[in-house]
Amino acid sequence: MPSRRELANAIRALSMDAVQRANSGHPGMPMGMADIAEVLWNDFLKHNPGNPRWADRDRFVLSNGHGSMLLYSVLHLSGYPLSLDELRNFRQLGSRTAGHPEHEIDIGIETTTGPLGQGLANAVGMALAEKLLAAEFNRPGHDIVDHHTWVFLGDGCLMEGVSHEACSLAGTWGLGKLICFYDDNGISIDGEVSGWFTDDTPKRFEAYGWQVLRNVDGHDAAAVARAIRRAKRERSKPTLICCKTVIGYGAPNKQGKEECHGAALGSEEVALARKSLGWPHEAFVVPDEIRAAWDSRAAGRRAENRWRKSWKAYQAAHPELALEFERRTAGRLPAGFEDQVAKGAAAAQSAGQALATRQSSQAVLNALGGSLPELLGGSADLTGSNNTRIKGTAVYTRSDPAGRYLHYGVREFGMGAIMNGIALHGGFIPFGGTFLVFSDYARSSLRMASIIGTGSIFVLTHDSIGLGEDGPTHQPVEQLASLRMIPRMEVWRPCDTAETWVAWAAAIRRRTRPTVLALTRQALPPQSRDASQLDAVRRGGYVLVDCAGTPQCILIASGSEVAIAVEAAGLLARRGVATRVVSMPCTSVFDAQDAKWRDSVLPPAIGCRVAVEAGAPDGWWRYVGSRGCVIGMTDFGASGPGKDLFRHFGFSAEAVVNAVDSMLKKTGDN
Repeated sequence: MPSRRELANAIRALSMDAVQRANSGHPGMPMGMADIAEVLWNDFLKHNPGNPRWADRDRFVLSNGHGSMLLYSVLHLSGYPLSLDELRNFRQLGSRTAGHPEHEIDIGIETTTGPLGQGLANAVGMALAEKLLAAEFNRPGHDIVDHHTWVFLGDGCLMEGVSHEACSLAGTWGLGKLICFYDDNGISIDGEVSGWFTDDTPKRFEAYGWQVLRNVDGHDAAAVARAIRRAKRERSKPTLICCKTVIGYGAPNKQGKEECHGAALGSEEVALARKSLGWPHEAFVVPDEIRAAWDSRAAGRRAENRWRKSWKAYQAAHPELALEFERRTAGRLPAGFEDQVAKGAAAAQSAGQALATRQSSQAVLNALGGSLPELLGGSADLTGSNNTRIKGTAVYTRSDPAGRYLHYGVREFGMGAIMNGIALHGGFIPFGGTFLVFSDYARSSLRMASIIGTGSIFVLTHDSIGLGEDGPTHQPVEQLASLRMIPRMEVWRPCDTAETWVAWAAAIRRRTRPTVLALTRQALPPQSRDASQLDAVRRGGYVLVDCAGTPQCILIASGSEVAIAVEAAGLLARRGVATRVVSMPCTSVFDAQDAKWRDSVLPPAIGCRVAVEAGAPDGWWRYVGSRGCVIGMTDFGASGPGKDLFRHFGFSAEAVVNAVDSMLKKTGDN
């Protein structure tokens, strides 16, 4: 029977071999945390390599994702479908072993990590989702939701501010099944961290309300196991296990030094490490007896089968809850959702009520909340402004885990990363609100939502200078354009309640990609549409107002500027200028339509085009062309009433008419 150290050395060997073969990567952390990983994966982690999607599996997050070869090694060794060839192709184009782990649940990777600290914040979301699901579905004698979230993290994760935001909330929320291992090796890329990281980390986490286990020898398997058992006994607080480790453990000339943090050891040092570790095997060779000791497939089947037996008893005792649990964890929307959306949008169209689109959003949430219990809302201390709390929804607290509304406090970045973790865990559709301008604080979590492929919904209100008196620090200018540039992100900016219904429905359906809903502070007039136009909103861009015959000009707008375009079209029509208005609430969805639709909305032959949006103009030029005009913001805003600011910065029907006149004069069509 191989010793624990020999099992850990398999991780060390595979990691240093893969990094050496790629001549790229981070061998130090996998070699330093190998003993901890061996104890956790072989003695405590509840998982089944044969079914990585088992709903009640433990979640493991490698927040210090640069040490990805540790994760790839344990996944390969424990029996996940990650072949040795994939380890040999570490960091190569097309391999499943990217430089930083990329979310691929079928081989056991729960989340994408790389930007330090975000994996830890994702894990807070996962642990919260577990606690919420347990409160909702568990019944006496039937704990069908009962799993832990485990995290490996390093100094860099704790230096990043998002760790403060997320871990503060984890303590406040009492996430007792969140257990984190701090790789306290004292080294980062620039050297010994004592020159720039002198926080008393244990005291910091104790202040958050965590259980902290100090000075655990990360190379002593028995000490690590004792710490884990103690952590699992604490059910009311998250636990930080502070593990003293040596980075690059086993590399005689480079261990304990920054040289082994982010570069291959070199062939000579790899050979010396083999001798130091007592690992005489060739590169990528793991003896059969060590492979057999690591193989978790049989144990995983047994663990899941025990749960399946409990699940059958739960189904018999609580059949309706069981069906709902299956629906929720599978990510299926309830029957009748599409009918409810169609009726809601039609009713909003008929009502014709002038509302701020943040209020429209609130109305949609109130209508859908009863039939979509998976909606899990929150706000970064702006609930009354974002309108994100569904009517009648209780607030989550550690003493009331059945609540379905989250007060994130002033923590935009933490909120976004936690939402991503909730979405990855499954069972909920998370949405969170802040002002659009403060999306800058959360920007990396929005980008990661797109890379990972989460269905997080970001409700970003006060979407232009129209918010008024708070001035340029609060008035977004470049944010809309920059968010639209994030690949896979959908940004919806509806112009009234009917479009807001369509936008929310699109976001809710979209379970593997994130959505931004950009909403106004100020009231907007409802727009007239027939049934075909209402149906066309889902295409991202459609003809809202048309003229008889061929248009002489096309006005394109989103959100609050649609009403300006419609007013301008009326003025132009009275002067005999045939004008079309295109509402474009979501540019990326419009771009994804076939050429026939796009050309029917924006006929290529019509060059007189004006786009109007109270934001940076850059993205609109592709719709108006070189002969067109964009009325947008080219500088920051100012403090004053929203209506005054719109006129001051040129957002008026008259300004649009003047732009059309200027273009028509140039072409001689007026």
